[in-house]
Amino acid sequence: MKDIRIATVSSNSPVGKMDYNLDCMRVWIQHAKNQGVEIICFPEMNTCGYATNRDTVVMLSEPIPGKITDDLLKIAGHYNIVILAGITEIDKEGRIFATHLVVEPGRIAGMYRKLHLAPPESTVLTPGNQIPLFESCGIKFGIQLCYDAHFPELSTNMAVGGADLIFFPHASPRGTPNEKYVSWMRHLTARAFDNSVFIVACNQSGENKNGLFFPGISVIIGPNGEVICKDISGEENMLVADLKNADLLKVREHRMRYFLPNRRPELYYKA
Repeated sequence: MKDIRIATVSSNSPVGKMDYNLDCMRVWIQHAKNQGVEIICFPEMNTCGYATNRDTVVMLSEPIPGKITDDLLKIAGHYNIVILAGITEIDKEGRIFATHLVVEPGRIAGMYRKLHLAPPESTVLTPGNQIPLFESCGIKFGIQLCYDAHFPELSTNMAVGGADLIFFPHASPRGTPNEKYVSWMRHLTARAFDNSVFIVACNQSGENKNGLFFPGISVIIGPNGEVICKDISGEENMLVADLKNADLLKVREHRMRYFLPNRRPELYYKA
């Protein structure tokens, strides 16, 4: 991978306030652009707000392409930046997905549909069935959404596929910022360390006007499993970090610290 400056945002995302949420994104993107950021990541469902009530979710859902994707394309083009943003997507068959978009200036470069649905989501949303990887700004990366982070095989699949970085946008309510951070440290550091990848995670923050409160926080973890930077204030925030190829190579060129080449999947996945 090439050296890259990225940003991750923990934003307040009221349910159903799409125009407001997009306006807030513009403010964060301007701040990021001023600091030379090339890719900026927002939380799960940040454009529409997070909900699990069927009627509300249906009301929030949009097709791809649609108004939100059109607006995101304009923003990406105006600021010449790559945006990772969350929507509730409805397809032609009426299925609804928690979807995260990769929006480059001039095109929707890809999308990730959440694979593992949390129990409150499973009666409303449809799980995705593909594990895409994305290439932009000289890096190859994956995206996982919130509950996905608890399934180690998914991160390993992405790393084996060539990912150098995995983004983890969350819409994870309840608890204090410190409690959420402690929870994340149990598994996100393991995803980085076991797979020798950078991890970039963010969460929604504050009251979402639909009965949920999100404790915010953002964290960026290096391929050695150590935290590069974090914000656990619980407030809206943006982290900016330089991810360096040298830090990746330091792990991957060490025969005792790079584990993936020594996997034996033929033993793990017997029929």
